[in-house]
Amino acid sequence: MSNQLRRTFLQQSAAVAGGLLIPAVTIAQSQPKKEADELEVTPNEDLMREHGLLRRILLIYDESVMRLTQHSKGKPDFDSAVVIQCADIVRKFVEDYHEMLEQEHVFPRVQKKGELTALVNTLLDQHRIGRLLTDKIKQSASTALKNKDDATTLAHSIYNFQHMYRPHAAWEDTVLFPAFKATLSQHEYDALGEDFEKVETQKFGEEGFEHVLAQVAQIEKKLGIDDPSHYTPQV
Repeated sequence: MSNQLRRTFLQQSAAVAGGLLIPAVTIAQSQPKKEADELEVTPNEDLMREHGLLRRILLIYDESVMRLTQHSKGKPDFDSAVVIQCADIVRKFVEDYHEMLEQEHVFPRVQKKGELTALVNTLLDQHRIGRLLTDKIKQSASTALKNKDDATTLAHSIYNFQHMYRPHAAWEDTVLFPAFKATLSQHEYDALGEDFEKVETQKFGEEGFEHVLAQVAQIEKKLGIDDPSHYTPQV
């Protein structure tokens, strides 16, 4: 091969190699960003998955009240520590964190638009009442097996808590949160999602939600209700 042919061959090979390498590098560089974007959680998604965690706690409360009732029939399978642990999660994660986000960021924006005033007032009142019920649940759980009055208080408080929060979360998910999103530009909405993440990290550390959810999952496993198939009826 002549020197000229060799130079031409090498130049063409370099061009081909460069053409192959540049897209590969571009793809490699863009991949982490794509994965990071997929992991981003929007404000409404964040709030709604926290409702999902609350609903799973309500299922644990259901199971605990049933076991407390069975205890009175000679089947002592009620664990007060489970109820107290759930009430602590409700207090720290739901009431002191999730509801504070709603009260500081969601409710004011909706009210400023002059919309859903009656609903927001109802939700605020339910936040207040929820804290009172959580107090009663924590106070009565430890002595529920020894004291019939405390057992009645516990069952009644859990019932009222569930009866209130199931519609509470449903109305927020389907009415309040869409109205809240409509008050924000896309940039504001994205920025608020980052703010929510920062607050969560400050209060609960990295992977705060995942860590709390893991605690709930451990309780479910302890009770044997850690699979949705547990709730499938026989028909």
